[in-house]
Amino acid sequence: MKKVTSLIIFLMLVAQFNYAQDGWRNIFNGKNLDGWKQLNGTAKYSVSDNMLIGETVLNSPNSFLCTNESFADFILEMEFKVDDKLNSGVQIRSESLPEYQNGRVHGYQVEIDPSERAWTGGIYDEARRLWLYSLERNEKGRKAFFKGQWNNVRIEAIGFSIRTWVNGIPCSNIIDDMTPKGFIGLQVHSIGSNKDLEGIKVMWKNIRIVTSGLSKYKTPDKNAILQFSYIPNSLTDREKKDGWKLLWDGKTTSGWRGAKLDKFPEGGWEIKDGILSVLESSGAESANGGDIVTVEKYANFELEADFRITDGANSGIKYFVDTELNKGAGSAIGCEFQILDDAKHPDAKLGVKGNRTLGSLYDLIPPVNTRFNGIGLWNRARIVVKGDHVEHWMNNQKVVEYERGTQMWRALVAYSKYKDWPNFGEAKEGHILFQDHGNAVSFKSIKIRKL
Repeated sequence: MKKVTSLIIFLMLVAQFNYAQDGWRNIFNGKNLDGWKQLNGTAKYSVSDNMLIGETVLNSPNSFLCTNESFADFILEMEFKVDDKLNSGVQIRSESLPEYQNGRVHGYQVEIDPSERAWTGGIYDEARRLWLYSLERNEKGRKAFFKGQWNNVRIEAIGFSIRTWVNGIPCSNIIDDMTPKGFIGLQVHSIGSNKDLEGIKVMWKNIRIVTSGLSKYKTPDKNAILQFSYIPNSLTDREKKDGWKLLWDGKTTSGWRGAKLDKFPEGGWEIKDGILSVLESSGAESANGGDIVTVEKYANFELEADFRITDGANSGIKYFVDTELNKGAGSAIGCEFQILDDAKHPDAKLGVKGNRTLGSLYDLIPPVNTRFNGIGLWNRARIVVKGDHVEHWMNNQKVVEYERGTQMWRALVAYSKYKDWPNFGEAKEGHILFQDHGNAVSFKSIKIRKL
């Protein structure tokens, strides 16, 4: 019996030695909360049966149990189980600074989302830019999470790359340079004053990390899911391979001109710190610097642009623009992705059933499921054109979809402000336009690929 016991102890020591040599280490010891601290909210955190348990309480903001240690590049794995009614998440490279919203935890959050939306494994930028990678365009990722069961999450944060997997299924892939280092945190989401949600739990176990020799453990990127980049005015290697090009280089006016000029406007627009901005003026349409358009024309394409609006602002991104039309006052003619402060600009209440609101096909088709990050924050517009099929996306959520040239299309045009323009919106190609509507609006990371 003594020999058997000695052999077991010896094998355990060997296993621990090999584990340490392998580079992985536990950051939760399974016994207590040593090495962790609670920030912001008052949710209950406890340890039982090698599990770290978070429990909701009433009238508390979001709570975070955070590592004392900060981590830069790493691969993190853990198992988690969550009540079906509770949202949660895992903070990575996160911070809590007195000068930022009085110590509010902020940074990348890998989502735990048991709701019907099913965005577990997505990447949310807590208390900053909001959603960086929803699972709206990753159906396999949406199905990776198992309700009411233990799930495994893997997070690889190496350099500017952050990728996630849930139960071995790839969920998110972003390139971003905002925060290179920070703590890891386990969130218990606020439930407000909802007594029906009091005392529900989220649990974690087997939390381990490796921070060195990462090339040995890094998962090969087989381009299984989309990659989203948030590094301004640049292209990733993958984007270059996929045919993307910068439509604006972030520095000059190259490739652009005034819609009614043979050169870029001398005033009304500003290029500063990698941002292209329409300057505030009278609020009139194309009456200051005027609209700008691409020198080149485009037919089938995918366009992305980040935009930021000020209070009460109005602007737009137009496509299939014919600069030979409308030689008089006002904006050049083309299909428009509306950019608007719906809450404060009167145009939002005009038109029909919201067809002049943010993300709409202006004056023709209202948006659905619009997700706006807010005034002063960056939002991402995406326009996809394949023949007569067109889609508008905002913050990676589809808001408009339509077919040009159909009977329905022509009926919509006939009831709009474009009714007097022959064959409106049916051109095979056209310029892309960024609108001067007399309000301060900024753009960056304008990129395109031909389809």
